[in-house]
Amino acid sequence: IGSLIMVYIYAGYGIDFLTKYVSVPFYFHKTFNLKVMEVILIRHTSVDVPPGVCYGQTDVPLKPTFEQEAAITQENLKNYLPFDHVYTSPLTRCVRLASYCGYPDAERDKRIMEINFGSWEMKPFAMQYQRVSRFLDELKAKPYQRVAIFAHGGVLICAQIYAGVIKPEEAFDALTPYGGIIRITL
Repeated sequence: IGSLIMVYIYAGYGIDFLTKYVSVPFYFHKTFNLKVMEVILIRHTSVDVPPGVCYGQTDVPLKPTFEQEAAITQENLKNYLPFDHVYTSPLTRCVRLASYCGYPDAERDKRIMEINFGSWEMKPFAMQYQRVSRFLDELKAKPYQRVAIFAHGGVLICAQIYAGVIKPEEAFDALTPYGGIIRITL
């Protein structure tokens, strides 16, 4: 409806009226609650488990290279500052990175935990997608313009599918590297 009103205002009064008398972004944000939220997704650093081990929601240790990896992530994160709010998975590998990057009080939310690999069927991924979607639905209703989320590879995939950045069939080709940062908009 906002686009129709814009077309009507433009058709009736012209661009001069719009630029002079109508504060379009403010008007539409307040009237129609149209907004864009930038979400910065940060994957935890490398875990210290043998290759091929599915660790999911198990709280596993980080590699001894944590400090070096975290320093790179922290430096890369400077390109996205500041944040209105910061979230983290409650698993240690995410909390530790959030703390290292300067967010020891990041809000912990279980909905952004990794997938539970208790079953090898697609059902767990669908359940994780639903969990992450509910989190993002709720996040969109908040007044934030930019938030950071320290989470897991599966969560970052779900968030990218949710935002329309990737298609579900591309999901596992889009795994963010450890310590990697992805930007989406909601």
